[in-house]
This record gives sequence, structure tokens and C-alpha cells, in this order.
Amino acid sequence: MTTQILDVTKNDDGQFEITNQHSKVVEGPFDTNAAAWKALDRLDHENAIRPGKARKANKVLWGKPENKSESDQCKQKKSQKKQDHRMKVNAAKAPGWVRSVAAAKFDPAGERAYRDYKLGTFGAASEVRTVDVATYLAEKVARGEA
Repeated sequence: MTTQILDVTKNDDGQFEITNQHSKVVEGPFDTNAAAWKALDRLDHENAIRPGKARKANKVLWGKPENKSESDQCKQKKSQKKQDHRMKVNAAKAPGWVRSVAAAKFDPAGERAYRDYKLGTFGAASEVRTVDVATYLAEKVARGEA
């Protein structure tokens, strides 16, 4: 058995062909370089395993097929509904501190408004803390503390 050296070359039309060492076309033309190399790999694999038998070039489908039956779609909707319901139940069971932390994280403007409202009633800028110095001193003198 002789070893045949094959290569992928581009012809004048811009298509790709598989050629041997004497520049004779073995297979082709192919539209893309990838298709030519795929065919070359297939030829190499066929020659290594079964030299006399030709094989079909089936396309490889990666992932799940697109066409789903109605029962599969129905099952998927049911499982999605179950998952949504379970998530809502678990969220309702969460302790108060978890809900408050989540609320603060997802609504920072609301948390800030609540904090500012709370601090505004007791802070140094609140109306309760505003003291008129003249009135305070007059009351202190009237009480006899001065």
C-alpha cells in the first residue's frame, strides 16, 4: 500500500479542491475551505479503516433538534410554572432580614429615601433642634440661671 499525500488548494474560480502530490484533483470543488478539509479528513479516515468502501458525508447536528412535539412543549410549560411557583413560595418563606436586604439591594433609591426621612426627623437640621439663641438666653435669665 502506498502513501498518498493530499492537500487542499484554491483553484482559479476561488473554490477549494483536494489535490494529490501530482496536483491532480482528487475531490472537489468545495465552496469553503472548511468543507474541503472536512472531506479530506473523511477521505483520510476512510482509507485508514476501509479502503474499498465509500461513506456518505452526513451533516453533524450539534445540540438538541429544533422541532419539538406538542407534548414536549406542554411538559416544558408545566415545569416552568412549577419552578415559578416554587420560587415564589420560597421567597415568601424568607426571613424578614433577607427580604429587607434584598429590598435595599434592588431598590437603593427607596432605601435612601426611607433613611433620609427617618434621619430628617431627629437630625441636627430638624425643626425640633432649631434653637433661637436670643430666646434661650432670655428664658435662662428669666429663670434666674444666668
